[in-house]
Amino acid sequence: MHISLFLNSPPLVHSRIIDDRSIYTITLNPFVSLAIYLLYSLPLLYLNLFMASSPNYAPPFSQCFLSQRNQQDIERDEQIYSSYEKLASQLPIFNDWSPFSLRHYQSFWMPAMFIPACMAIQSHFNPRPSDILLVTSPKSGTTWLKALSFATLHRHSFSFSDHPLLSNTPHQCVPFLESLFSHRTIPDLNVLPSPTIFAAHLPFPLLPQSALSCRIVYLCRDPKDTFVSLWHFFERSRISLSTEDKSEGLDLNKAFQLFSQGMAPGGPFWDRVLGYWKESLRRPEKVLFLRYEEMMEDPVSHLRKLAEFIGCPFSTEEEKNGVVEDIVKLCSFDNLRELKVNKDNKASLEDKRPPPSSFFRKGKVGDWVNYLSMEMAESLDAITKEKLHGSGLSFESSTVLP
Repeated sequence: MHISLFLNSPPLVHSRIIDDRSIYTITLNPFVSLAIYLLYSLPLLYLNLFMASSPNYAPPFSQCFLSQRNQQDIERDEQIYSSYEKLASQLPIFNDWSPFSLRHYQSFWMPAMFIPACMAIQSHFNPRPSDILLVTSPKSGTTWLKALSFATLHRHSFSFSDHPLLSNTPHQCVPFLESLFSHRTIPDLNVLPSPTIFAAHLPFPLLPQSALSCRIVYLCRDPKDTFVSLWHFFERSRISLSTEDKSEGLDLNKAFQLFSQGMAPGGPFWDRVLGYWKESLRRPEKVLFLRYEEMMEDPVSHLRKLAEFIGCPFSTEEEKNGVVEDIVKLCSFDNLRELKVNKDNKASLEDKRPPPSSFFRKGKVGDWVNYLSMEMAESLDAITKEKLHGSGLSFESSTVLP
């Protein structure tokens, strides 16, 4: 439901339906409007001020939507998102990856619910040079990368004993752009602290040129583990979000065929990886390309590399005091998974938001061996080798059985 408030007199209420959304336009006299504005805004402002001074502070992204907006601004955003939704509705659709539909947008199969937001990002995302954008393929270590980056950038603001990551999920600390731009309102990102860390699942060709004004960190994972983790995530999401019969899901073999054909969320996998790989070669000062398997093998060295790239290298004193190791421990999969906030099994049916616990399964390298036959593994390796031929990028080192 979207509610627009207009200043006027006398009070009137109109309702209309746009793409299955209830749109209410309420026209109020100035005194009633002022009272509602104070009632609505002051608690939020107080909450943001309290959070900013609290040890458990996480960036108050609600600030992006608190800028004063007049009737013209509201109507502009409504027109923008209505046009995006109309364009998205005309794209080819694919429904096999329940509970989320996919649409084919600019050569990639993207979750249908986020395509209007993607269009808004392409036109209205203007990061500052100090900002950082974390990008991953779905189920490639996103949660871990968010935690490591947030803890590293803000290490001087919080103690490890009372850290925001102990009471907030990594996704609350580092939001997805697709979520920020999905509220039918263009967010004002300039009100956020500088630097701010954002995240996205967008392929490089879908990013606006303006994204290169900030630093981009891309994390990829072996396609076999990526597929297995993706399939598990969608199965768990289907069970937790579906209000219908939960007995039928996407068979592993059918899902494997679709992934191999590039018809998977965010796919084709290889086109996505190559986009960031090639850009990291062209602009190494702008795009840092990381591999999940290498980070798991030596997280300390890779955290040093990440800290230097995002502009906050560890000092000699910090190295001596074990700060790097402390961050690695704080953000380890085992530690995050056992936190109460990340054990929450409650999903949001209204927003189709999976429960926090669904983002923590195993996090192991080579877990694919427990689900894929050797024939399936060899088939996917052959496709990967063919798709990446001549690029200088290879996943052959991860084909060895764990």
